[in-house]
Amino acid sequence: MATAKAQFPKLRALDFRPIEQDGRQVILLRDPLQLSEMLVALPRQLGPVLALCDGTRDLSALRAACIAHFRLLVGMDVLNRLVEVCDEAYLLENERFRDACRQRLNEYHAAPYRPPALAGQSYPADPAELSSLLNTYLQMVDGSEPAGSAGFAEPLEQISRRFGAGRGLVSPHIDYERGRPIYAAVWKAAEDMVRAADLAVILGTDHYGGYGALTLTRQSYATPFGVLPTASDVVDALAKAIGEEAAFAAELHHRNEHSIELAAVWLHHMRAGTPIELVPVLCGSYGHFVAGQADPARDPAIDAFVETLKQKTEGRRVIVVASGDLSHVGPAFGGEPFGPSECARLRVADDEIMARTCAGDAAGFFEAIKRVGDGNNVCGLPPIYLALRVLGQTEGEQVAYDRCPADEQGTSFVSIGGIVLK
Repeated sequence: MATAKAQFPKLRALDFRPIEQDGRQVILLRDPLQLSEMLVALPRQLGPVLALCDGTRDLSALRAACIAHFRLLVGMDVLNRLVEVCDEAYLLENERFRDACRQRLNEYHAAPYRPPALAGQSYPADPAELSSLLNTYLQMVDGSEPAGSAGFAEPLEQISRRFGAGRGLVSPHIDYERGRPIYAAVWKAAEDMVRAADLAVILGTDHYGGYGALTLTRQSYATPFGVLPTASDVVDALAKAIGEEAAFAAELHHRNEHSIELAAVWLHHMRAGTPIELVPVLCGSYGHFVAGQADPARDPAIDAFVETLKQKTEGRRVIVVASGDLSHVGPAFGGEPFGPSECARLRVADDEIMARTCAGDAAGFFEAIKRVGDGNNVCGLPPIYLALRVLGQTEGEQVAYDRCPADEQGTSFVSIGGIVLK
């Protein structure tokens, strides 16, 4: 049982979702690490209290700050209970939270492989059912009709033949239900290169990763089709290049982050269940780069990662997968509602970053996003930029594009695209 005696409570980086529960407006606190099965939902009016839990105030000072800043009178009994509940769910930065992380990480390492976290939830856990579902998606984009709202100029079989010796692709990591035509189109177009490869590098967005973090794991990823063994020699070399501590500081994020998993399932399926060695890498925020505090083109860790990966995989048939969505806009992401005119402008912005990707222009891709302060919240920025750096001189083709609804009002969207690269 947790104690409420956390005198200077500091809330961790969490996912806050305003929802309605039993007719009441509440804030759902979701832990990206899923350290506890507890779901914490607080009355909406306590939102300011959460904002003030930054580790600089004890409970008395917290109460005083609520009054001074928000004219919100909160009883000490309420504050004690709030802190107690958050502590019990491991939502506070303290030793109890760190002990839980160590325990979960030990369990993660002790397992024979990293089990698919979304199997049975976002897609079928049964391999036969999953294969049937993905094949149904593929049949929907047989080349006779466009995928999503963008379409493609030629049948996917022709693209696949031209890119048979390709080296990479950009795939979404949105849920399969909303992203199915884009997933199917890009993986169908990349089918030949996927089957020809003997090593896959999947660069996935770490939605809660630190600035510029490159997070490795020596654990193998599993899909319902079997295990994709981690290329330990490559991971070891990368860890040595960027520093063991930095490389594994946030390794626990691999346990539940979905970006690599959703690409790995498609990779495994397109290889008809034949395993392939994998290098799974989670890519943290580029917020400091966008803000101009540093330059990704001169970042020592990125440089070391790119050069080491190239050297270590020389002579192998490598496919690099950037698992990243594009823009996240509208009220669901803290922005203004999007209507037809805003969506038209969004398409122009997305077209530019996809064109830069197809040109193999890592610098231009990054600058197009930095120029607007990443106002469209492109969560695929880190993995796509890193993939272009790893591939070096490359060119590609946009296979498909779409905007997926992100709220019931039709005013928030996630845009996704599929690109093959050679």
